[in-house]
Amino acid sequence: MQVAELDLDSLEPPPHAGPHGVRGAPAPGVLALRPGPGGAPVGPGEVFVLVRHRGRPVGTLTATVPDGADPAEVLAAAARDRLAPPPARRPSPGDAARHRVAQDPGSPGAARASRRPEAPAAPGREGCRAGPTRTSVVVATRERPGRLARALDSLLAQDHPDFEVVVVDNAPLTGATRELIERKYGERVRYVLEPVPGLAVAHNRGVAAADGTVLAFTDDDVVADPHWLTALTAPFAEDPRIGCVTGLILPARLTTPAQILLESHGGFAKGFAPRTYDPARPPADEPLFPFTAGRFGSGANMAFRARALRAAGGFDPATGTGTAARGGDDLYAFVRILADGHRLRYTPDALVWHHHRETERDLRNQAFGYGAGLTAYLTALVARRPGLLPTLLARLPRGLAHARTMTAHRDGARGVPGEHGTASHPWPRSLSRLERRGMLAGPLGYVRARRRVRGLPLPWEER
Repeated sequence: MQVAELDLDSLEPPPHAGPHGVRGAPAPGVLALRPGPGGAPVGPGEVFVLVRHRGRPVGTLTATVPDGADPAEVLAAAARDRLAPPPARRPSPGDAARHRVAQDPGSPGAARASRRPEAPAAPGREGCRAGPTRTSVVVATRERPGRLARALDSLLAQDHPDFEVVVVDNAPLTGATRELIERKYGERVRYVLEPVPGLAVAHNRGVAAADGTVLAFTDDDVVADPHWLTALTAPFAEDPRIGCVTGLILPARLTTPAQILLESHGGFAKGFAPRTYDPARPPADEPLFPFTAGRFGSGANMAFRARALRAAGGFDPATGTGTAARGGDDLYAFVRILADGHRLRYTPDALVWHHHRETERDLRNQAFGYGAGLTAYLTALVARRPGLLPTLLARLPRGLAHARTMTAHRDGARGVPGEHGTASHPWPRSLSRLERRGMLAGPLGYVRARRRVRGLPLPWEER
């Protein structure tokens, strides 16, 4: 499946527009059609599309471009059909054809979509101003210099006015990462060594090394949109109570069955509606708040106010990839920030493209890690903030029901990449079992990991 970006001047169908045009003819209202990161120009076949409205992400869809058709015209028609705000819809000559397509999901041009509610008519990027404060971007890595170089190239192309990039080399086996930084990036990227394995330990080392008042974190397997850092840091300047901001994560490639299955299961996407989570006003539609931290965002796209993160003790070093806990470091930090009274903001305008795992074995490991990280981070919360235990116990029955729903296997469903949380996507029984086994293993994994890091000081408190 191809991956592409489509930028439209308007989500309204242009007057007198046909269902699709001829290759090479201009597509009305299309500002740009670009392949996903590192991809080839869009051609015939199935396409996963990020739709932008004047630069601003508003939704995703899948569509089929027929042979001989103009991809921009076909994808624009599909985007307007699926993402146009209902009050703005007006009949056009292409409506009858689109209606016929809707009756036959296998027809060329058929599309399914995930969208931002009430797609905006307001300006896009110009409406999101950069924060005036210094920002540090921390990237933890281990023995993946090729992927890291791709990520660093995208980070150094950011339009944010004042930032640094810090690479934390976590328990390296070779000097490949250091050599890459010294040879290709020089003074543009700072290199920091962390010999103790574990993603949270590496992130804490980055917190200590960083000089920004906002600390952004991403992974070495992403490509950041040029506007990512500006959009991710803007809420800190707009609201002094914001302690954490998360952003949108979309697939950079969908070329293997494992990648498509993961994205159909929800991937890392959290939707296209911006949202603020306020502990002083718990959301009515989140009865498990704040313990369903996976709804807030993911570690590949997050930022914290530096003083708030340090005051919370940073990331729990017994969580995260590279430890027996297998994950949960980002979820732990989200809940700690909320528990300390700060707000958390999700903004889909802050976009990174993630290179999903490619093989079935990778996906199986990831499924187990999801389950283990969930219960490991809850164990970490109780261990480090015992005062949260009564609240957690009160939500436990609903939480167990929620976990059963989210890890249930689903046969025969049609996968819709990007539709997060719909529970209509396929999820094999084998992966469901692995997630639940991970949930059982998570608490013990956390205890084992905590023994390994016992006595490890926070890097910014070292003397």
